[in-house]
Amino acid sequence: MVLDDRVALVTGAGQGIGRGIALALAAAGATVAVVGRTPGTIESVAGEIVARGGSAAPFTCDVTDESAVSALVAAVAGEFGGVDVLVNNAQTPAPGTLLEIDEATYRAALDSGPTATWRLMRDCHRYLRGGGAVVNLGSAAGIRWNPSGTGAYAAAKEAVRVLTRTAACEWAADGIRVNAILPLANSQTMEQWAQFDPEGAAEYLQTVPLGRLGDPETDIGPAVVFLCSDAARYITGHTLAVDGGQALVR
Repeated sequence: MVLDDRVALVTGAGQGIGRGIALALAAAGATVAVVGRTPGTIESVAGEIVARGGSAAPFTCDVTDESAVSALVAAVAGEFGGVDVLVNNAQTPAPGTLLEIDEATYRAALDSGPTATWRLMRDCHRYLRGGGAVVNLGSAAGIRWNPSGTGAYAAAKEAVRVLTRTAACEWAADGIRVNAILPLANSQTMEQWAQFDPEGAAEYLQTVPLGRLGDPETDIGPAVVFLCSDAARYITGHTLAVDGGQALVR
């Protein structure tokens, strides 16, 4: 129970990687604020955590809405007494080449990714001071030698990584650690990519040395738990690829 007595806020926690991270944090002892846009999915995940003996509550929020984000953070801190861990997982997918993608889709990727990440980090800062941890989700799409077909999504995720490094440097004196992970797992984004470009997705999987996609709860979740725990107290500003060895992070 390495995260016992800590409160974790996880966005996009109603499905996929976000759900897996929420379950793993709860198993490690954290009380989890399960955040998402769809009440039914986040209620289900929160219920699953409680059924397993953990502590969680659902919070409906559209992270692209500035006022909703501020209200969310206040609500979570009010119910649980603060926020010790922030996981920025929510992200709208944006498949398509640069000539195919429309401006609304591109802006949605930025609003749900780096802009929402910045807002949540900013609003949680006061609660994270003195030992809090942030984990932001990037993507190996941003460091691929050829990001064709995923350029808008990759751009959003690379912006998240820049914000991660910046916050790690600016907030180190506040006792806040900020890291990023590059996960490769069964997720909505991977499924949509496979539908958009099945040949490309299949070829990508062949580049994974371990030969499979990760499991959100048992492969991705434990990496987040580690980064949020005291075992990682000397790690900040780092990008950790959790992807079966596929990415080479320089």
